This record gives sequence, C-alpha cells and structure tokens, in this order.
Amino acid sequence: MSDPFKLIRIPTLKTPEAFREHVRSLSLDIRCDDVLLQGNESPLRQPVNNTPIGGKTIGNRWAIHPMEGWDGTTDGYPTDEVRRRWKRFGLSGAKLIYGGEAMAIRADGRANPNQLIIEKGREKQLAELVSILTQAHKESFGQVNDLVIGFQLTHSGRFCRPNQKTQWESRVAYRHPILDAKFQVNSDEQVLSDEDIQELIGCYVEAAGVAREAGADFVDIKHCHGYLLHEFLGAHTRPGLYGGSFENRTRILREIVQGIRDAGNDIDLGVRLSAYDFVPFRPDPEKSSPGKLGPGIPEAHDHCLPYHYGFGVNPDDPTQYDLRETFQFVDLCSELGVKCLNISAGSPYYNPHMQRPASYPPSDGYQPAHDPLVDVDRQIQVVRQLRNHAPDHMVLIGTAYSYLQEYLPHVAQHNVREGWTDMVGLGRVTLSYPHILHDATTQGDLSPRLICRTFSDCTTAPRNGLISGCYPLDDHYKVKPEFTQLKEIKKQVGA
Repeated sequence: MSDPFKLIRIPTLKTPEAFREHVRSLSLDIRCDDVLLQGNESPLRQPVNNTPIGGKTIGNRWAIHPMEGWDGTTDGYPTDEVRRRWKRFGLSGAKLIYGGEAMAIRADGRANPNQLIIEKGREKQLAELVSILTQAHKESFGQVNDLVIGFQLTHSGRFCRPNQKTQWESRVAYRHPILDAKFQVNSDEQVLSDEDIQELIGCYVEAAGVAREAGADFVDIKHCHGYLLHEFLGAHTRPGLYGGSFENRTRILREIVQGIRDAGNDIDLGVRLSAYDFVPFRPDPEKSSPGKLGPGIPEAHDHCLPYHYGFGVNPDDPTQYDLRETFQFVDLCSELGVKCLNISAGSPYYNPHMQRPASYPPSDGYQPAHDPLVDVDRQIQVVRQLRNHAPDHMVLIGTAYSYLQEYLPHVAQHNVREGWTDMVGLGRVTLSYPHILHDATTQGDLSPRLICRTFSDCTTAPRNGLISGCYPLDDHYKVKPEFTQLKEIKKQVGA
C-alpha cells in the first residue's frame, strides 16, 4: 500500500462518469449517480422512519457529526466562536445534529484545555446552544419538530490534554506496546483502576442528566477514534472486570446505560463507533525529508503479534479489519436500546488516513498511503455490511464522505436510495459549507468555492493550539491572527 501512486485530485474529474472511471481504475465500489434529484424526489430529503428519537421523526437523511472544539473557555464554557458554529449547524438544513460538540464528562477528560465540559451547573449555557441552533433552523426552514439534537459525551483517555495544549495527561484502559511511547504513557499508574472506572460511570450518568435538562433529544456515548470507551473495546490484555472477554470489554457501556436508566432518565441513546481499527501508522522515514512528510506506513508490529490491542482488527494482520466483534457490538447496542449508530473508523491520532481520507496531511500525520478513495470505499462498504446486520429499528449513519467533494451528494444520494446507509454524516465539510446537501437537493449544484478540499487545516490548527475552523474557505477565519500563524506552522512541518 505504500508503493508510489499518482494522486488524481477530485476537482480534475469533470463529470460523474469520469469519477466512476477513476473509481473503477482503483477496483473500488463507490457508486455515483449522474443526476441530483431535488425537492421531495431526493432520497436525501426523505424522513427517517426507522424509529423516533426524542419523540421526533428525523426530517431528512443528513447529519452533522460532533466536532471537537478547541475554542471554548478554559473552564469549559461556550464562547462566541462555539455559538457561531452551532448557529451554522442550524442553518445547514441537516435534521440530525449528532452531538454538535464533543463534551467532556469531567475536566480532566478533555482533549484540549478549551473543550466544553458537561457537568451539573452548566445546563443554562448548553441550553443556550440548543436554542441558538433551533432558532437558526426555524428561521431558515420553518419546521423544527423534525430536528433532532444530541450531545456527545466523551472522555479522551489516552489523548487527554486538559491543562496545556502540548502536554499529554493520558489515562488509559491498558498499556499499548506502540502508542504508549508516542503519547507519554510510561507508568502503570496511568491505567485506570476498576474504582476509577466506577467513578467515571457516575460522571457519564450525571452528564446524561445534564443533557436532558439542557434540551438534548439524545446523548451519544462516544466509542470511537481511540478515546477512552473505544479503547476499552480493545482492552484484550486488561485483567479484571473491564478487560479480556467481549463481555468484560463492553461492561462499561452496559453499566453507563444501566446507570442512566436507574437515575430515571429516559433520554434516547446513540453510539458513535469506530467499527474497525488498524495498527498505528507513521510517515515512511525513507521517503520523508526536512519539511516534507513521507507517505503513511504501518508502525513496526511484528513484536506484538498476534495483535490484541484494538477492536475490529485482524490479530494476525492488523492492517486489515475483522468485523466479527463489531457485529456483536451492534447486537449489544440493540439489546441496550441504542437507537442510532454513527459509524467511523480508526483514530485521527494514529491512523488519520482511515478516519479522515484527505489529499493533504495534518501536521502530525503523513502523506496519503494510497488513493484516499480506498478508505472512503472501505467505510462505505463496512457501513453497508452493518446496515444489513443491524435491526431495522436502528438508525445507521455513514461517514467519510467529505473527500468526495463535488461528488459527495451524488454518492450520498445513491447510498441512501439503495439502503447502504440510513443517513449520511458530514463533519469537516460543514465547517466550510454547512448547507452543502441543502444546496444539492434544492438547486442541484454546489458552490465550488465552499467545497472542502481536505486541506486538513481544521486538524492542523487545533493540534498546534489554534482555534477550530476552516481557515482556507471560511472568510470568518481569514482576518484572524491565527490565519497567519497557521501558514507559518505548515511551512515548518511541511504539511
């Protein structure tokens, strides 16, 4: 996969057929419609009739993914930057706001010192975000009784940086033979004890109560991207109640859900899941040079085979997925009453090409290991398999569409129409173009100037301590001093 290849950029493919021809040349199965249907004829405009969430039927087929904001206050409250983002979510036309913001269940579980915190006493400020979003949506689209808003509950685990933007304060489920060195895990004391876990479960339960009071329709119990609950899914080597067997590795989810219900909270539940994982990647040192990252290659891992340090990964070849436990997890979520599953993959910290296929790497990443469409296709096909496996009453949301750029709506339309996914989730692209699918389904074309080109600045900026946002395409950020700072950072790292 690290052999040289010529990257064909999506904007050079001028027609749907040219896009399909490129896909065929890669032996992939990404389907692309020729014509975008509009109005009520569009599959993307149809309500989601699988199941109501928060007592509402989701009004269309696109969702806004949760964002990990780096622009709250240092004590975890929203700022004007956060409020602007939530207003734009409301203006997007999406009827499922899946998390809006990744909110830490306690201060020391933040991924950065400016991440929002969801604890008792913060209901008013979080309710304000719901109000801002809802009002913007109502003014633009009239109807809000089909608008569903969720809060994502998270603890960053291995990726905690709650006090300084450059200082890891990792808490982990288990020791990892590759990731420990990268993220400064050097002591068994950083491994959470069973008693620590019980305390965290209480925090999740409390956070779900805050979400309900603040007006959320559901909470997402985050199990993706290498954060704490996702890491527990891979805790094969952990002893005791929360590691080893599948039953033990999912115990924390079961106890969180039980705690929420025992507290008398009937809020609906979702899970964002990294359905599969790979071994960590790094830039190829033989193809890197000063100011130029090399293509991604797997970290050396022969010393830790069979690989028992991830979820949904083949233990004999951790560059391939194995969905057997993923299917089990879907079944468990159904048993627990989880109503929606938002499917992702891997982690932006150790294999970003899987989770966020991109033409340009983030500053702490690497050049594409292969054509990014390979990873788009992989996620589409996995969601397709999970949709076929999951019960009909569960809503599945697909991911990795941003890289498709001009052809995002064409592929999304096909996948929803054919039942490959119930909904299409959009992340990065909504920072530059929140109303991309609204435009596609009302006027049949897009504004090229606003389309996310996967520059990865929305990752590079916060990784280097700058506020979140789309610096290349959103004029709001071009007048900020961070715009110039980011240009200098990119020059230094060769991103």
